Amino acid sequence: MPATSSSPASSGPLVGVRILDMATVIAAPFSSALCADLGAEVVKLELPDGSDSLRGLAPVKEEHALHWKVTNRGKRGISLDVRKPRGRELFLKLLPHFDVLVENFRTGTMSRWGLDLATLHAANPQLTVLRVTGFGQTGPYAERPGFARIFEAMSGFAHLTGERDGSPQHMNFPLGDAVAGLFGAFSIAAAMAEKRGNPGLPGREIDLSATEAMIRLLETLPVEFEQLGQVRNRAGSRATYTAPSNMYRTADGIWVTIVGSSEAIFRRICLAMGRPDLSSEARFCNNPQRVRHIDEIDKLVCDWCAARSFDELSAALTEHAVPFSKVYDIGDVLRDPHFQARGAIIRLPDENLGSVPAPCIVPRFSGFEPPPPRTGPAVGEYNHTLFSKLGLDDKQMQALRDEGII
Repeated sequence: MPATSSSPASSGPLVGVRILDMATVIAAPFSSALCADLGAEVVKLELPDGSDSLRGLAPVKEEHALHWKVTNRGKRGISLDVRKPRGRELFLKLLPHFDVLVENFRTGTMSRWGLDLATLHAANPQLTVLRVTGFGQTGPYAERPGFARIFEAMSGFAHLTGERDGSPQHMNFPLGDAVAGLFGAFSIAAAMAEKRGNPGLPGREIDLSATEAMIRLLETLPVEFEQLGQVRNRAGSRATYTAPSNMYRTADGIWVTIVGSSEAIFRRICLAMGRPDLSSEARFCNNPQRVRHIDEIDKLVCDWCAARSFDELSAALTEHAVPFSKVYDIGDVLRDPHFQARGAIIRLPDENLGSVPAPCIVPRFSGFEPPPPRTGPAVGEYNHTLFSKLGLDDKQMQALRDEGII
């Protein structure tokens, strides 16, 4: 079967990996999109009616689903209803042409469709199956539905977010989905690395719980609880494990984050403030002491920032090599000269809008400079090409369309 990527890259680290992505919404599709960025050939399978909820999730411009365009970038699109017998038959014929299948249906759903793991591996014994769910394939919560905010709440992440005396908070972006997507891409790459060293190995099932992915990020919390009896709580923007580290407002109303995690950096903060004496005070002489006196050191830094304009603050902190940044909105990101110089935002070719901005391919591999991937595919745009490779002629494909199978 020919390459299916819209922008094949001969030297990409994942060139030659073929992925069939039948997942919906964000987390698992993000996994395969990250792989497409690095050269994998990805075919996006969706229902013929285009009912994936990502096509209606904001942001949407008129009839154009912007989220779909960027989350499914670099993929070719086919439509197939695998729930119907003829659709399931075609699906199983497709599988030998792929190395990886990505799905994110609630645990047990694929089996109910007659597509259990044994059936998948009977069609392609070497197929890697990435299964992204809220809670995994086993356990009492296995069949529960999952969404990013559920992962964030049940992992303990949301408990850490918000003001000390306020409610837990979610951020205005589905972080839990993005984190699961990252783990999914890592899982695919790991499985393909294993296959390259052992090409005869049977296919693996990858059981990725999105909630466990969030828990993995918070790796010190279990040991902190067990060994010290401490539950880490909300503290606004302040870090309670190092000081000073917070967001501070300047005299002209600009929010700045300043990080003083090491002794050397704290001394430089004191120099920038014109208070070199602070670093030798017993209450501030090391990080454990500063954490014990966190309110005091934070107030000193806060008052110093509040008395200066951003330009004054920036000059002082830059002069003394203190890590800091204005808190950017997306407009600041797009205007930043460093991000512009590196091409951190690229333009994806799009048949409806000409092109749209999106984050660049991350990370950068030497010798690999592919053209920007195109945006997510239209429903079934690659049907004719792909299904004709399975021996279907135009008359047969029209009959399948009439039956709502493709």
